Amino acid sequence: MNMFSSTFILTLAMLTLPTMPFMTNTHKNLLYPHYVKTIVSLCFFISLIPTLILFHSNHEAITSNWSWLTMQTTQLNLSIKLDYFSVSFMSVALFVTWSIMEFSIWYMHSDPNMNKFFKYLLTFLITMMILVTANNLFQLFIGWEGVGIMSFLLIGWWHGRQDANTAAMQAVLYNRIGDIGFILSMIWFILNSNSWELQLIFSTQNPNHLLPMMGLLLAATGKSAQFGLHPWLPSAMEGPTPVSALLHSSTMVVAGIFLLIRFYPLTQNNEITQTMCLCMGALTTLFTAICALTQNDIKKIVAFSTSSQLGLMMVTIGINQPHLAFLHICTHAFFKAMLFLCSGSIIHNLNDEQDIRKMGGLYKILPTTSSSLMIGSLALTGIPFLTGFYSKDLIIETATTSYTNAWALTTTLIATTLTAVYSTRIIFFALLNNPRFPFNYNMNENHPSMTNPIKRLAWGSIIAGFLIHHNIPITNVPQMTMPLNAKLTALLMTILGFTVAMELNMMTNNLKINYSSKYSNFSNMLGYFPTLMHRTPPHLNLSMGQNLASSTVDLIWLEKTIPKYISSMQMKASTLTSTQTGLLKFYFLSFLTSTTLATIILV
Repeated sequence: MNMFSSTFILTLAMLTLPTMPFMTNTHKNLLYPHYVKTIVSLCFFISLIPTLILFHSNHEAITSNWSWLTMQTTQLNLSIKLDYFSVSFMSVALFVTWSIMEFSIWYMHSDPNMNKFFKYLLTFLITMMILVTANNLFQLFIGWEGVGIMSFLLIGWWHGRQDANTAAMQAVLYNRIGDIGFILSMIWFILNSNSWELQLIFSTQNPNHLLPMMGLLLAATGKSAQFGLHPWLPSAMEGPTPVSALLHSSTMVVAGIFLLIRFYPLTQNNEITQTMCLCMGALTTLFTAICALTQNDIKKIVAFSTSSQLGLMMVTIGINQPHLAFLHICTHAFFKAMLFLCSGSIIHNLNDEQDIRKMGGLYKILPTTSSSLMIGSLALTGIPFLTGFYSKDLIIETATTSYTNAWALTTTLIATTLTAVYSTRIIFFALLNNPRFPFNYNMNENHPSMTNPIKRLAWGSIIAGFLIHHNIPITNVPQMTMPLNAKLTALLMTILGFTVAMELNMMTNNLKINYSSKYSNFSNMLGYFPTLMHRTPPHLNLSMGQNLASSTVDLIWLEKTIPKYISSMQMKASTLTSTQTGLLKFYFLSFLTSTTLATIILV
């Protein structure tokens, strides 16, 4: 049992060591990135010890020590919870981070601040581990804000570009809306349970209270890019590709879903919260899948697919299957990180070209990247016996056999079909047919720092699902009986998606370009959501401000009151007292009168 705590503390200490430049001067060394990568790989192998103990014996551990502060009857401890969720996730996160850091050595080799970049990635990993192992809300909040600020720094890494700064700012602002919900829940729990310890909250809270649950759902919506707060995730692709692979696909964006999984003892008896999660997830998974269909930026397509999978995880929480949602988090990390690394490899080899219309024929030039991209796309669509199948197929089976609303289920099935469509589109445009780019003699896959991580994650995308699925402790009673058509639904929808996509590709391959339809525009403009949310409210505010400031205030105070008031008064006075009417007979009459008067006076 003690192996749990000691291995975790050893892992955390080893990861923290390279981030302390004032104690060690390693960050000034040229080999600092290799040093960091080796430490992360070592930490992964150490983290396998508690994971294997968990798989074998289903042990859990909670370590509480170092009382931070005591306020009257409330006590805050440093409390580490090493259970099924945190131990499994830690191994997956370390494996993915190890691969991504090795890839970064190749991808960022010409960056002058490469060592700083690695330090940021390492700090992010530490804060993510704090988040998943926290046993109280205060610690969880530290990890929550930590991953948020590291996301901001890493998205805006190339801060000389305006788009990168805007994207980083956008990520922070959308996450801040989610943080409002988190803080609301924290305040509610401290007022009603007098504690932030998770066990105490679960034992003392009435699950029918809606306010804290809504706060947690808002927090998850912000962090995990659910519909309404989703635009920051595709915008975050402005950061370097390793950042997209680590933060915005496999680890940070699942923090919101992880929060809801942590609180499943409260959500499992609260039907309103579950219904909201289900509807939110179904809407997200369909909307973002539709948006992915017409994107041309390879990273944007993969980003929307991430958002769609997060929606699927939210659906799983909505049908009261938190352990299944967690299984999808673990399997999704492998192939989604690999899809991003393959995109990075293609982008780098094509001199920073991200438009899939300008790719093609890469299966001959970059064979390792191409085969891995295909494996990742197939795993994403849930092809049997690849990693994605073990969680995705199970989610759709469970949704089909559960007594939930058919609307959400239908929406999820349509989104599953669309997953196959946009995956086929990437393969068709980027890898097949003839090259549509000027050939470059530097295109190669000779660097082991580029190919090894992709190969490792490719193996993960093939066998990790099988290994995890057959070793995790039993968490739910499986569905024993199921009609054959329900069992095959997910697979049939995926095959339908592949068929439709290939038919469309082949039909439109040699056609002249027509003007895009309304539906195509809806998808390409991301459902007009960014335009409506980022343009209309500021325009309304500015125009209202202008009307108030110039039109109303100026009109009333500066014109009507003093200057124009005086002039209008003078005008009225002059018109009342003046004899100037403009009529000629009056002028002759006054001339005659004055002449007559003068004559009388003189006589």
